[in-house]
Amino acid sequence: MSSLITNDELTHEHDIVWLEPVDTLDYVRQSLDRLPTRRGRPPYHRDGRMIGYATLTPQAKPSRASGTFLRRVFWLTPNDRDTTPDGLYTKCTPAEAVDPRTVSAREKGRKTPRSEGDRHDRPTPPPA
Repeated sequence: MSSLITNDELTHEHDIVWLEPVDTLDYVRQSLDRLPTRRGRPPYHRDGRMIGYATLTPQAKPSRASGTFLRRVFWLTPNDRDTTPDGLYTKCTPAEAVDPRTVSAREKGRKTPRSEGDRHDRPTPPPA
């Protein structure tokens, strides 16, 4: 969960790679995953879609036990607000969710009124 991620765990982040535009997303879920590499698109095995991931600096050390690296992965599930605006997360967010506008390398991000469902803080979508 994002509330359990500390900035200390992100000290070797180099960059955040977004796989799709996040300016229209109210929130993204984030997790720390054990991955085999420092860079590159990681494998994705969750329900839903990967939105982005962190890359690490060359100074990041692998775990002695597993040889893997802790990297953040950002994702959404099919029942999240972007695809189900009137669903379960209309006026709240999952525990691991943060506003993507507050995310950067070495900063875990945070919840905002927009991520919590305040529709007044959302950008107006372009006319269809």
